[in-house]
Amino acid sequence: MNPKYNRVLLKLSGEALEGKDEILDAEKVKNVCAVIKKCADEGVSFGIVIGGGNIWRGRQGLSVERTKSDGMGMLATLINSIAISDALIKQGLDAKVLSALDVQKLAESFSAEKARSYLDQGKAVVFACGTGNPYFSTDTGAILRALEIKADIILSAKNIDAVYDSDPKLNPNAKRYTNITYSDIISKELGVVDFSACCMGKENGMKMLVFGLNDPENIYRAVMGDDLGTVVE
Repeated sequence: MNPKYNRVLLKLSGEALEGKDEILDAEKVKNVCAVIKKCADEGVSFGIVIGGGNIWRGRQGLSVERTKSDGMGMLATLINSIAISDALIKQGLDAKVLSALDVQKLAESFSAEKARSYLDQGKAVVFACGTGNPYFSTDTGAILRALEIKADIILSAKNIDAVYDSDPKLNPNAKRYTNITYSDIISKELGVVDFSACCMGKENGMKMLVFGLNDPENIYRAVMGDDLGTVVE
């Protein structure tokens, strides 16, 4: 069976990859990257955005001025991006980190042309530091990068298996959505994707699949078009 999608933007939750007592669980990272390599062997090219919530969440803990806090969050994504790229290379898939911030000793500077060129060469590209600007989340960064690399879909892998109308961990009667629109996410204030990202996704017709990362093989199932998670359009 051939993959349903040829080029994807994989959005990974930082929290979904954290260990019990560590910012990253080495086995989780290894397993996720092994599945990405498996998909790449089927001809799927990957742009990857990973959040930084396992390291820094600006709305929790210390009170830090917003622009500084967002900068700390960007640096958190850089740490995760370097770890993911290293794990991909160890799996046999060449990977490049492109950063929206100027950190040349750690990553190359981002440009859409460079990203598409690397993807065309069969390399995975990990996008670090969001959009490079405060007040924008990695959700918005993921949609922006997906549009720039002309991805077929955003695969949003989270620590929850779908979109619900409330937290299923707190409400056993939470309604699970199979399909939902960006407009519904905004109007119902579901919070699975932030407002700015929803507006950008809606305006540009970028399809998204939200699914759980509890089983890394779900990434493979997603690119093959299996029925899982919630489709957002």
